[in-house]
Amino acid sequence: MTKLSVNINKIATLRNARGGNVPDLLKVATDIQKFGAQGITIHPRPDERHIRYQDARDLKNIVYTEYNIEGNPEPQFVNLVLDVKPTQVTLVPDAVDAITSNAGWNTIKHHDFLTEMVQEFKRNGIRTSIFVDPTLEMIEGAAKIGTDRIELYTESFAHQFGLGNKSGIDPYVSAAKLANELNLGINAGHDLSLENIHYFNQNIPNLLEVSIGHALICEALYLGLDNVVNMYLQKLK
Repeated sequence: MTKLSVNINKIATLRNARGGNVPDLLKVATDIQKFGAQGITIHPRPDERHIRYQDARDLKNIVYTEYNIEGNPEPQFVNLVLDVKPTQVTLVPDAVDAITSNAGWNTIKHHDFLTEMVQEFKRNGIRTSIFVDPTLEMIEGAAKIGTDRIELYTESFAHQFGLGNKSGIDPYVSAAKLANELNLGINAGHDLSLENIHYFNQNIPNLLEVSIGHALICEALYLGLDNVVNMYLQKLK
């Protein structure tokens, strides 16, 4: 079964909108795990507009499933990850002013930098994943870096699926097959939802984990958080 890691950035966004501690991020993370999710994901950014760096440290004592911290490996982020030592770090090439992630790494151009980062995290016992587009050259580049996993950036698939174009899955299938041949673990995330997750999961061989936040929290507004988490778990079987 593909694991579900819930990104709780949007819970932090809601909390920060009014100050104080409502909703309680740590309680939500605890409840999501009780509801059956196999992981918690956060993506702190330098301006701390949603997840704060202190949140990342506080969650260390709350997350008893898999703990995944995503972000651009600039010095403050690297220090945070080495301090917290999550289960997994996912390296994402965010610009400082990015609203959300919008591209994967060029694993050829940034080979030396990413290799250094991956080696540092792995020396500290942290599983590494690199955020990539479903491009064969980028998959090959990731394998040469020595990362444990890749995370496929699924915005393009989700957009095409929403238009009724199921062939949008094809580059992801090819990328996954190559990753399997190169012994890279496969994660995926971005714009995955209850509408498209089953089709994606059924077509990607050996998909280990999906990280879902924005859509899941939006769906929970209508359907309830416990219910939505379990709906995803059913679709990931």
